[in-house]
Amino acid sequence: VQLVESGGGSVQSGGSLSLSCTYTGSHNCMAWFRQFPGKQREGVATIDSDGRTTYAGHVKGRFTISKDNAKKTLTLQMKRLKPDDTAMYSCAAGNFFTCLLVFDWYSYWGQGTQVTVSS
Repeated sequence: VQLVESGGGSVQSGGSLSLSCTYTGSHNCMAWFRQFPGKQREGVATIDSDGRTTYAGHVKGRFTISKDNAKKTLTLQMKRLKPDDTAMYSCAAGNFFTCLLVFDWYSYWGQGTQVTVSS
């Protein structure tokens, strides 16, 4: 299984970015996590095979997760970005019954893409 992220970069506060993750294989749960320097991974959003989504409270209403099964691409659209959103963002995949933002449930990870939001 391979997951490859793209789309990170630098943006000013209030701006938007879209992250993509191309993947191989089929997975019931796919998610985006982010990691701040020296801290544990933090869940951002997850989507299951039926398209049901779950968001962490700090991104709800600003971020949108979606998945294109035909193109095997997971996307995270981020709007109204804040400096606190600056982090390394990684996509993850796993197979379990309920898709929650518990990072050690996910078996497969991409290498990550950096998002930097300046004030």
